[in-house]
Amino acid sequence: MAEKTVVTESMDTLAVLFGAFDENIKLLENKFGVEIRSREGQSGNPSVVISCEDEEMLDKAGTAVKQLLKKAAFIGEVTLQDVEYVCDTVLKGKAEELEDYDSGCICVTAKGRPVRPKTAGQQKYVRLIEKNTVILAIGPAGTGKTYLAVAMAVSALRAKAVSRIILTRPAVEAGEKLGFLPGDLQNKIDPYLRPLHDALFDMLGAENYQKHVERGTIEIAPLAYMRGRTLDDAFIIVDEGQNTTREQMKMILTRLGNGSKIVVTGDVTQIDLPSGNSGGLVEAAEILQNIEGIAIHRLSERDVVRHRLVKAIIGAYEKSEKRKTAASEMRKMRVKRGSQR
Repeated sequence: MAEKTVVTESMDTLAVLFGAFDENIKLLENKFGVEIRSREGQSGNPSVVISCEDEEMLDKAGTAVKQLLKKAAFIGEVTLQDVEYVCDTVLKGKAEELEDYDSGCICVTAKGRPVRPKTAGQQKYVRLIEKNTVILAIGPAGTGKTYLAVAMAVSALRAKAVSRIILTRPAVEAGEKLGFLPGDLQNKIDPYLRPLHDALFDMLGAENYQKHVERGTIEIAPLAYMRGRTLDDAFIIVDEGQNTTREQMKMILTRLGNGSKIVVTGDVTQIDLPSGNSGGLVEAAEILQNIEGIAIHRLSERDVVRHRLVKAIIGAYEKSEKRKTAASEMRKMRVKRGSQR
């Protein structure tokens, strides 16, 4: 049986890699079909020994272990989610994506927890926000589109790079009717804005968040409230952008003022507009390509950082859509052949 040895810097780093009750190592072993154990190296430093009959899988497991050890030494934490992401990336032959993945801290939450990109796709997203004025982020649920954008906005506000944060989203019904909700208009739209409130509560704490709202440095409002305004010196986040119409998307993008940045996020597989309307985000991603200062970034199911089943659910729906599309194309071909006879 072939072996590969990876030397670590300290026992602490090794302990972080192995995880509680060796849960990280067990997942690594299952992913690659290898055996992993620890031992003291000749230099006195601890090492990870990987054993496997398949040399290709041995090399891949070694690559994954090196990346996870780097993360353990840099951050001091390796979760099962991290292990799953690194293993899947290596197994899909995309290990080079991990080389540039440094997982730097964006900001610290009210509870002292650092907010970091957890995948290479998320890290690229963060870098695009840093370098561009308008960013369109498209991806499935759970990829951190809105949360990371809020973290970047809070970081910019704390650094005084902007003087206010504006978060908005279209109040589009997703099966329920607004009229059935109790209260006035503000009470009816609050549920649509709740994900934005939650992200800011996490970053700032409820009390600090409320102070910012009272001062006007944070504003959360439906998209319709943005019409006719010029938004200067602001970090603007448009959530659920897939549910904007062409006119709404054009309206919000042209609110951009001096010293401002706009991040539009959305999942184009969850459009709640009337049938036949592809939404403003889809069109904007097509017509705004190759314009300097505008970045379009697509996240995938590989960037999902929620429960591991979310990734499986997204993958299952994608396969179902492909089957339906293939069946539809087949029916069209049969009809076409029949009409030619």
